[in-house]
Amino acid sequence: MGSVVAKRGIKGWLCALLLTALARCGGSDENVYQPSFSAHGPDQVKEYVVGIHPLHNPQRLLEVYGPIVEYIGANMPEARFRLEASRNYEEFDRKLDEGQFDFAMPNPYQIVRSLKHGYRVFGKMADDEDFRGIILVRKDSGIHEVTDLKGKAVSYPAKTALAATMMTQYYLHTHGIDVNHDIENRYVGSQESSILSVLRGHVAAGATWPVPWKTFSVEHPGMASQLEVKWQTEALQNNGWVVRKDVPPRIADRFEDLLFALSDTEEGQHMLERLPVTRFEPATDDTYRPVSEFLEIFEKTIRPLE
Repeated sequence: MGSVVAKRGIKGWLCALLLTALARCGGSDENVYQPSFSAHGPDQVKEYVVGIHPLHNPQRLLEVYGPIVEYIGANMPEARFRLEASRNYEEFDRKLDEGQFDFAMPNPYQIVRSLKHGYRVFGKMADDEDFRGIILVRKDSGIHEVTDLKGKAVSYPAKTALAATMMTQYYLHTHGIDVNHDIENRYVGSQESSILSVLRGHVAAGATWPVPWKTFSVEHPGMASQLEVKWQTEALQNNGWVVRKDVPPRIADRFEDLLFALSDTEEGQHMLERLPVTRFEPATDDTYRPVSEFLEIFEKTIRPLE
């Protein structure tokens, strides 16, 4: 019995050896299984990171911009997109300066900076009339004139927030306030935090811009009713879209087409209403030249930016 098993083992070994030899023979390659991979398989699709500057806190940002990024990804099987929120303006600025985003929607000041770090402008939010600073006070504050803020504290989202900080500080400057000496400037990290700071009486006035104020008023009408927009600045170009210059043109072009077409469908309009903005539209680096001019004036009269 043992000899039979041994013979079968030898035969099996010889068969295996013969098959190996055949597999190595050039004439038998066509019979050897070779795995195939789809050109657009999971491992072949590149992921692109999309960054939105801190218009809202991270959770709210993902809620309102997440569906847009998901929609674009669903219509671009040749790429994957991941929305990345930042905790504050400082973190977003660092990521943008280091080129960590492939696509990004910065504020106009950050756009001007991004052009020095390998990005180009391809689009923007419409509704430029909404891109202005507004200054909120409590209705029971007793503040009537800008100069009534002297000796008091004013909140802003961050030093690099253009509409809510720079434009409001310039407005105060042109209406009798020495921003660097007459008031205490508090940079509280987000638009919502600036609104809440004045609501809770932590500051005499809070600066923001119309988009987060509209959202806050809809979601918290009772609290919003205790505040009033006391002053507002002139308008500048709205937030824009940039893409890193090394992103393949076919990817950038398709992303642009889908973004600009959102306003053409009912589904897209619902997404835009949550931002809120009526549409996204084409733009170039030159679109933001007036912003560069404002920044030059701001640095000369208020404070250095970098």
